[in-house]
Amino acid sequence: MQAILAVTVPFFALVLAGYLAARRHVLPESAIPGLNAFVLYFALPCMLFRFGMNTPVLQLLNPAMLALYTACALLIVFFTIAITLREPVGLKDAAFGALVAAFPNTGFMGVPLLVALLGPAAAGPVICTMLADLFITSSLCIALAQAHGAAEHGARTAALRALRGALSNPLPWAIALGALCSVAGVKTSGPVDVVVRMLADAASPVALFTIGAVLHRAGQHAQGRTPVSRFLPVALIKLFVHPLLVLALGAAARQLGAPLSAFQLLVLTLAAALPSASNVSLLAERYGADNGRIARIIMSSTTLAFVSFTLLAWLFGVQPGA
Repeated sequence: MQAILAVTVPFFALVLAGYLAARRHVLPESAIPGLNAFVLYFALPCMLFRFGMNTPVLQLLNPAMLALYTACALLIVFFTIAITLREPVGLKDAAFGALVAAFPNTGFMGVPLLVALLGPAAAGPVICTMLADLFITSSLCIALAQAHGAAEHGARTAALRALRGALSNPLPWAIALGALCSVAGVKTSGPVDVVVRMLADAASPVALFTIGAVLHRAGQHAQGRTPVSRFLPVALIKLFVHPLLVLALGAAARQLGAPLSAFQLLVLTLAAALPSASNVSLLAERYGADNGRIARIIMSSTTLAFVSFTLLAWLFGVQPGA
């Protein structure tokens, strides 16, 4: 447990530092979008590009992992919508609640944290989950959130708009470019490699710090108070139901002969146990959903995940550096 805490404590401490910096106005609110843009468009793409370049492409696009993780994500989405779709939670708010229940913070937190816990081999499975969430889970939930306007604009238009949003995200393109370099056997060198490595090294600490700042900003801009019963159950689905579902279906798939190793299943389960993706609060704000509820789900899952994720890693016998 001590070895796991030595890894998880600094990660969550940086999130707390970002939150406190924003709350104490050490970090001006006007600076938060700039930090977010630096991580999203510069640092994180470089980190994912390097992982993609150094990871065999079949680990990035493993059909068995993609099928398992996508199936679990879809089940979580529809389960969450089914239990939360009631007044005053409409379809739009239920869809965004389902997105934070199924979409872990793999980009800003998961890739560096799981690589630190399990080694570089964890990068491939984690990136695989990111691709499923960016293209399938998020596109589906955004399309569902816009379904109320389908009669006016058409369901096909809503789905295409959601997919266009996923394609405008720089992270999949960074992964794709890294995968192409991996296939072609191309490696960066010289000053280019130094710049990419420097930006990649900045990704983890700045991303974690930014999560805390974004969470504080989302909470400040939330309108009204949200009853605990409207956000805590969704956070618990994210932290407990999602990873248990991945573990159960993955174990069943392995028994049926699916080409899925124990290590891959471990990575997928721990990825599902991560807190909700912090950028969903920005999406909820953009699409006019109840951002107060979404922000509280993300905040609750991030706070509770320090205990739940650490305990799950310990139960699995994870030994960092082993």
